[in-house]
Amino acid sequence: MKKASFIGVSTTTMFYMLCGVLGYAAFGNDAPGNFLTGFGFYDPFWLIDVGNVCIAVHLIGAYQVFCQPIYQFVEDWARDRWPDSAFLAAERVVRLPLAGGFPVSPFRLVWRTTYVVLTALVAMIFPFFNDFLGLIGAVSFWPLTVYFPVQMYMAQAKTRRFSPTWTWMNVLSFACLVVSLLAAVGAVQGLVTDLKGYRPFKVS
Repeated sequence: MKKASFIGVSTTTMFYMLCGVLGYAAFGNDAPGNFLTGFGFYDPFWLIDVGNVCIAVHLIGAYQVFCQPIYQFVEDWARDRWPDSAFLAAERVVRLPLAGGFPVSPFRLVWRTTYVVLTALVAMIFPFFNDFLGLIGAVSFWPLTVYFPVQMYMAQAKTRRFSPTWTWMNVLSFACLVVSLLAAVGAVQGLVTDLKGYRPFKVS
């Protein structure tokens, strides 16, 4: 698992750094949020389509992974709140040809569909995808990716306070906090700029 995580994070970091660093080096502040179509470049169409399909596959999978804790939290809360509800407990088996039967909960079907529709509606009302993504990434990066893993590692390894390992881990954590704060400031500035020409359901 450690090796797989290292390879996955390293590969992802390499691609994001290539897009971010080379894009900024080449275009400065005029670097587009979407490298596929941000230059007015639409030829050849099949290449752009393949790139968009790859992005869609990546985001659909990521959306499912990130939504599972929210789904589970609401479903557990609803079961605790209404333990005798037949609607929450009901499961029906849906049979598909050549695939067998699948248990389907009407509550999960309604709740998860409603959640997806609402998030899609919010995304269409506020079409600032890159800036919102940047803000969410900036806010979540330091605590989830740096602070908690570093603290858990030091607690598990029983790292002594003010030892070289403790010092460097905290220096790393602080440096990443500074990067996160700067990224959040940049994302907020981008949102403020976008709001000046904002119209609902319109992409500028």
